[in-house]
Amino acid sequence: MLNQLSQLHPDYETISVSPENLTGEKGKGGATPLEMGTARNAARDLGTGWKVNPYFHIPAGETLTLADVNDQGEIRQIWLTPTGIWRGQILRIYWDGEETPAVECPLGDFFGNGLNEYAPIRSLPICVNPGSAFNCYWTMPFRKGFRITLENRNPDQVTIYYQINYIRKPVDPNAAYFHAQFRRVNPLPYQQVFTMLDGIEGKGQFAGTYMIWGSNNSGWWGEGEVKMYLDGDTEYPSICYTGTEDYFCGSYNFENHATHRYEEFTTPYSGLCQVIRPDGLYRSQTRFGLYRFHITDPIYFKENIRITIQALGWRKDWRYLPLQDDLSCVSYFYLDKPSCKLPLLLSADELELV
Repeated sequence: MLNQLSQLHPDYETISVSPENLTGEKGKGGATPLEMGTARNAARDLGTGWKVNPYFHIPAGETLTLADVNDQGEIRQIWLTPTGIWRGQILRIYWDGEETPAVECPLGDFFGNGLNEYAPIRSLPICVNPGSAFNCYWTMPFRKGFRITLENRNPDQVTIYYQINYIRKPVDPNAAYFHAQFRRVNPLPYQQVFTMLDGIEGKGQFAGTYMIWGSNNSGWWGEGEVKMYLDGDTEYPSICYTGTEDYFCGSYNFENHATHRYEEFTTPYSGLCQVIRPDGLYRSQTRFGLYRFHITDPIYFKENIRITIQALGWRKDWRYLPLQDDLSCVSYFYLDKPSCKLPLLLSADELELV
């Protein structure tokens, strides 16, 4: 991308949508009249143009439209910072006037922070910075427009600051649409695999996942294999990874052998970005946040794709132990259509981390 910065594109325009300019219209940023601004009290001595409308409130049970754009181009960056419980807010992105969202996901999980506690991430497509700044750099092409909404399922009002930056430009005929789907099972039924992605028909590429692994027992939890079934694979997959920590680009239990503890790490392509440890009282279980982004090694499919992961630990006599853990994941992928079949989104109680 750096080598493209010196190239001139006379037909490109940069558009930015935020509470200070909901349409991204030229010369309209920061023009909200003082009496209409969410921060009108703070700006009362200064007037229009002085940070009058930098955020929105979303009452409990309501959905706010962050952007509704009729245009052609690519979203290049989304920055936002929310208040409230992140798992209780649902992000949806719609392409080209579709009624079915291409992205439907709890807000924190989409940005690799699904455990409702801040964890820094320094990857290429997602960066999470102090104190709770969520940044997304996935390229998201659209041909007719896009709509982004945020639903507040929390019992209390939340506040959202955000900026959506896109390039108005011709879209390459081969450019695919960005999708993200969320799934959770708690507990995983005995001797069953966790389905990370399924029901995807068409041509595209799998771009990665963010996963939360909640351990429901003691001991190591990461012996299971990730399996990718491509283009009609049935009993056995075309791609099979050797173990959970191996798939997430670690090894040997993510253990720091000097401290004998899990060692968090965050890199451009993979990470164990968060470990929630027991505190000896009510926080009794260990939970892990992990990501793997297939940027230099995308998984291409021509007809369909299904991805699963096994949950395996060890019995005392070195036999595999099928686990019944709390598993959830976001799957990021590109597809040759603006919408596809969605898994059933769970209720607020079913999504809650308990």
